[in-house]
Amino acid sequence: MDVRPKIISGRERPAYKHPQHTQKAFDCLNQMRKCSLLCDVILVADVVEISAHKAVLSSCSQYFYAMFTGEMFESKAERITLQEIDAKALSLLVDFVYTSEIHVTEENVQTLLPAANILQLTEVRDACCEFLQAQLHPSNCLGIRDFADVHACSELFNYAQTYSEQHFTEVVHYDEFLSLNENQMKKLISSDRLTVTSEEQVFEGVMSWIQHDIGSRKDIISQLIEHVRLPLMSQDYLVQRVEEEPLVKSNTICKDFLIEAMKFHLLKADQKVSFKTPRTQPRNPIGLPKVLLMIGGQAPKAIRSVECYDFQEERWYQLAEMPTRRCRCGVAVLNGSVYAVGGFNGSLRVRTVDVYDPLKDTWTACPSMEARRSTLGVAVLNNLIYAVGGFDGSTGLDSAEYFDVRTGEWKMMPSMSVRRSSVGVGVVGGFLYAVGGYDGASRQCLSSVECYNILADVWILVAEMSCRRSGAGVGVVDGLLYAVGGHDGPLVRKSVEVYNPECNTWTPVADMHLCRRNAGVVANNGLLYVVGGDDGSSNLGSVEVYDSKSDTWTLLSSSMMTGRSYAGVTVIDKPVL
Repeated sequence: MDVRPKIISGRERPAYKHPQHTQKAFDCLNQMRKCSLLCDVILVADVVEISAHKAVLSSCSQYFYAMFTGEMFESKAERITLQEIDAKALSLLVDFVYTSEIHVTEENVQTLLPAANILQLTEVRDACCEFLQAQLHPSNCLGIRDFADVHACSELFNYAQTYSEQHFTEVVHYDEFLSLNENQMKKLISSDRLTVTSEEQVFEGVMSWIQHDIGSRKDIISQLIEHVRLPLMSQDYLVQRVEEEPLVKSNTICKDFLIEAMKFHLLKADQKVSFKTPRTQPRNPIGLPKVLLMIGGQAPKAIRSVECYDFQEERWYQLAEMPTRRCRCGVAVLNGSVYAVGGFNGSLRVRTVDVYDPLKDTWTACPSMEARRSTLGVAVLNNLIYAVGGFDGSTGLDSAEYFDVRTGEWKMMPSMSVRRSSVGVGVVGGFLYAVGGYDGASRQCLSSVECYNILADVWILVAEMSCRRSGAGVGVVDGLLYAVGGHDGPLVRKSVEVYNPECNTWTPVADMHLCRRNAGVVANNGLLYVVGGDDGSSNLGSVEVYDSKSDTWTLLSSSMMTGRSYAGVTVIDKPVL
């Protein structure tokens, strides 16, 4: 009896494919390997022996494919010794071939990457590179760069090289920098892509490197100074620091470079354009991906939240909250960490400092300031964090202090000429500027501006702004200082003016779209970003961007998740979380 069913033509279905077939087959092969079933080769590294199947190894590795399908002796061998491969790394890589999984760690990455390179397991090599890229820090970026170079990982090499150039001012404080050889040092400091706020930082880095082994390095100082762009330094620094450096004084070639710099400073602006040497060309750093942080603030009370704006993805997202509520604080970035300094916690003006680690997305405490300060100005100059002015709960402050992260100590410095709460602070050309603010003694908003000369250790009054501004945002683009918005009593401004330190003059530029005071202001990629603030009646969540080339303001389409004023703002490299 025929029991076959009748098949109706024209109703054929697509070929059946079991979604887990390949996975199940490899799971079975892996079990067979562990039991040494049907294995046809034993891999040996040091004293470790690993059974495997030639066909499986060849399917995943061009190295093994060439070995087992060519005319090499190993194609017929049942036992193969791999001389240059770490035994633990080999075991992990064979596991990967059978399971497609591998766990890259701090302990194994330095043996795993070379082994994956030799065996041509590119997926594992790339996973190791991604791991090392996420581990980049000013303390290890030069070592990771050299490791990538040795193992021909060009993408990781380029990323680490760019990272070291971007973080030069932090890199110079670590042993890897001090251990560079002469050629590596020359290559680093000659790069056009070094990110420094002033050429003085390059000179100080060079001197630190020489002093680390002065006996063998002092004789090559002229070969290094050749790559330091002395003409771009301030004249005061050249006279008081460079010219007085004993190693420079005693070297004829260095003196020639110093004379070149002095000559450049004596030229008029139009003459400087035609005076060109490798040392008169400004550096042109290429940035890593950046994000903007908006830290704490008033909405309408003091808050803990931190928002991050990704410039590439054009979106906002939340980061770890601060340990306590904090508004009216100052923010600074140093050695890859973000410092939230002082402020108001909703009931008290504080002197505490919290530090954010972008790589770990965590906040920790830091030594507190000498004085309680809210509505203060904060900036970084010569690897010190300066906290200027503010309000301590009873009076406005004319005092200022600075923090040295190496010693963990805050120290007082000379006071300003007037009390300045709600003051804006910025750094241009190696000088610290305190802009406007409110003088509680005279009960006036201020148009005055003063400049701190770190070498002379004094504050000097410079040209006044065109109008009084308290709570103005301050930002620096292309060596110019911008004062943005602010208020004079009840009048909240949308006007903006720019200070040129060479001319000691303020010039008005285009108005913002909205009136803003107590906004966050920061520069990125040649543009000025003004974030949040308030218009006198409500907090703002919008962001405006100023392009100095076209003298125009543009409102970003993406606003903050929480409108806030009195928030701290900064830009950092995009963290890999």
